Amino acid sequence: MKIERVCAMYFSATYTTEKTVTAIAHEAADRLGAEFGTFDFTLPGAREGGFGSHGDDPVFGENDLVIFGTPVIAGRVPNVLLKYLDTVRGCGALAVPVVLYGNRNYDDALIELRNILEKDGFHTVAGAAFIGEHSFSEILGAGRPDEKDIAEALRFADLAAEKISGLEQPGAPVGVKGEDPLRPYYTPRDRAGNPVNILKVKPKTDMEKCTGCMTCVQVCPMGSIDMDDVSVISGICMKCCACVKKCPAGAKYFDDPKYLYHKEELELGYARRAEPEIFL
Repeated sequence: MKIERVCAMYFSATYTTEKTVTAIAHEAADRLGAEFGTFDFTLPGAREGGFGSHGDDPVFGENDLVIFGTPVIAGRVPNVLLKYLDTVRGCGALAVPVVLYGNRNYDDALIELRNILEKDGFHTVAGAAFIGEHSFSEILGAGRPDEKDIAEALRFADLAAEKISGLEQPGAPVGVKGEDPLRPYYTPRDRAGNPVNILKVKPKTDMEKCTGCMTCVQVCPMGSIDMDDVSVISGICMKCCACVKKCPAGAKYFDDPKYLYHKEELELGYARRAEPEIFL
């Protein structure tokens, strides 16, 4: 198949998905002799009103390849993105679903993203699960994607481009790991097996450290931090930790005992190095 444009399209609150997806897309574009483009829908302004409501939304067609990336939250595609993703239109473009998870597991996220893209009018031809530093932690998956991950991302892009070059027409959706029907969202549990519910937990602000730079307001993917008082989070917190990791003064933090317990359990239980998985 002749591909004229490769687009990296992603949600990436702390840059791990962006880094991986753009590496794959750049390499695929080079291999296919295609133009390269990006569409970042991390911030709320890019998603308001749904896909197609903004003049800078990409328009896809049969000669496009989209490397489409989202993070994994609780083993699934983030539920706060589902309404927006339902508005995206592939119009016969090829797509490669890519998910980034924080070294625990991606469970059904990849098959869920594949199914969403197929429903949206894309033809999925390859898929992959890569690892990024966990949003909660600077220990779990620290520094990932690293050089080894990016090397695998480039290898994956080369293999996907080779497959696409040999296609006469799209086939069946790419086979990926996961269950369909999808399993419930992953639920953390304490040592007695009781659920640990952190859905309503939100970060705190150390106002003695805060310089009023407004970085947290600017980077929140949910637009939930009050610009008049950054200690107030009036909307949804998806625990992406963009405000925590990007605050130049280190003023944002979590102190909820259940959150800290879950964070510690993840760091202790999933210290091994998880490796990317690719599907062609």
